[in-house]
Parts: sequence; structure tokens; C-alpha cells
Amino acid sequence: MMQALRKTGPAADDIALQDVPRPVAAPGQVVVDVAAAGLCGTDLHILDGSYGSRPPVTLGHEVSGIIATVGDGVDPARVGEAVALETFFSTCGRCRDCRAGHPNRCQERVSIGSGTDGGFAEQIVVPARNARRLPQHVPVEAGALSEPLACVCRSLFQPMPAVRAADRVLVIGPGAIGLLAAQVAKVSGGEVTVLGTPGDAERLTVAAALGFTAVSDPDDAPDDVDVVLECSGSAGGMALGITRIRRGGRYVQIGQRGDAVPIDLALVSFRELVITGGFASTPDSWDRAMRLLELRLVDLAPLVSHTYRLDQWQEAFNAVRTSAGVKQLLRPGAETA
Repeated sequence: MMQALRKTGPAADDIALQDVPRPVAAPGQVVVDVAAAGLCGTDLHILDGSYGSRPPVTLGHEVSGIIATVGDGVDPARVGEAVALETFFSTCGRCRDCRAGHPNRCQERVSIGSGTDGGFAEQIVVPARNARRLPQHVPVEAGALSEPLACVCRSLFQPMPAVRAADRVLVIGPGAIGLLAAQVAKVSGGEVTVLGTPGDAERLTVAAALGFTAVSDPDDAPDDVDVVLECSGSAGGMALGITRIRRGGRYVQIGQRGDAVPIDLALVSFRELVITGGFASTPDSWDRAMRLLELRLVDLAPLVSHTYRLDQWQEAFNAVRTSAGVKQLLRPGAETA
């Protein structure tokens, strides 16, 4: 048996640390010893019911670890490999989106951490194809941020590259997604400013350390920019962002929100704006993310603010709710006090 943090039912307080059987690798699967699993705003949405899940289910979809065992048909040499995990456990493989290379849109997709057991546990089982080898220089715990990096790559490069050389880019929201988006925008040739709030002081310090202009007052943020990357998921961030784009500019909605937000869409026609969004990740966006890591063009480690044992999950979730730090990680294999 092992410990796992589970969504046990539909109510917001239906979450508990439980003992569950250890997973076994079926043919084509691997069992991974979880090194770290990131806490995400989506996990909070799952808890409050604004993002779908299939309880009882182990939470956690930003996962890294070491392959412990493999099933039939998987190269046994992969045991001991440090990996980050793609989130889709299964898709139908038949629908238009699956056939077009967009499994993130499949209506039958089952994802770890919501539809099937995720990484807030000592071990997780996934299809072998989902286990992406981490570059040697990437700390295995920080590798859990590969998943949000892949999501950023989906948003910034599909259906077209959002950032071009010499673009002035405003990133709204200095959380993990925002600071990953800022790094990818810089790699794409953008001149990046990161906007937060006075309560984001710790996050903006990290942004500045990464080499970005970091501001907490909208009056200090640039206007008439080429690209806005909205990563806060806040109504204020969305409303502000769409007003800061030059005519013919581009707006990318990356931050997620569970309810509707009033936005002045008349600006889309008046200013001939291009608005795109991205959801989750695809094999292509994972390919790009891992290449960025291999080339040392994106740094994950500075975004890790604190790690917690699995039995400290309430403290970790409180840190996410209060926007403390950038990224909080659970370490399910860490010894309890």
C-alpha cells in the first residue's frame, strides 16, 4: 500500500489522504516513483467543482519522477530513467481532433489527476509514451514544471507563433505559467515586461532575477504592445490586457478561469486584433518544451518556491490559494515527520 491525496467525492471538502494499492504496469505502461508533483490552479478548480473530475481519484497532473518498473513491451533499460509525464492517459484516437494531432480537444480524453489517478501519490502508472526523458541537467523535482511549460508551448505556437522577433510583449500574471511564458517569449525574440500586483512581490523578484522588466502597477506597464500573454486568469487581467494591444496586435489567453468574464470584444474589430488561446498540451508541444530544456533556453528550477511532504498538503494548498511564491511542489516520497 501507499499514501495518496484523493478527491473522494463531488463536494469541495471531499479530499483526503488515503492508503491505496500500489499500481502495477500493464503491457505498454510504466510505474514511476514520484519525485515531485506541482500544485496548479486547476487542482483548486477540481476541488471546488469548476473543473471536471471522476472521484474517487488521486489528484496531481504536473509530475516528475524515476521509472521504477515497466510492463511487457517496454524497454527494461528505461528503469531508472528520470522523466516528466504527459497528462493524457488515453484519448479515443478516432475523432477529428485526435486524427489532426490535437488530442487535447478529444471529448473522450482521460487525464491523470482528474480522470484517472495522478501524481499526488508515491507512485503512478502511465503509458510508456507519456514518460518524457528529462535532460540530465534538469533537477528531477523541478522537472514537474515540464508540464506547464508544454502547455505554454501549446498556447504560444498554435495555431501560429504568437511572438516574433523584436515584439514588445506584456505578460500579465507572474505565476509559474506567466514566468514560463515570459521565458518562451524571450526565446522567440520578444522584449518582455511582466506585470503583477503589489501582492506579487516575491514572484516579481523572481521575474527580475530571470532578466525581465517586472512591474506591479499597470501605469508602469507598456501600452500599445505587439503581444499580450494573459496568464493570471483574472477578470482584471483580461480586461486590462485587451486594451494594451496595438492595432493589429495579438492577445493570447493562457490563464484559466472557472466563470464568465465581461470583455470589450468590440476592440477586436476596431483594432483588428488576433485572439488565440490554448488548452493543455499535445505531443508536439511536449517535443518543443523538451527541446527548450535540452538547449538550456528555459530554466525551471528558479520557479520552485517550496516543497512539501504529502502529509503537509493542506499547507501547500493554502500557499497556492494565497499566491505565495511561484510554484509549490508535493514530494510524495519524502519521509514524514
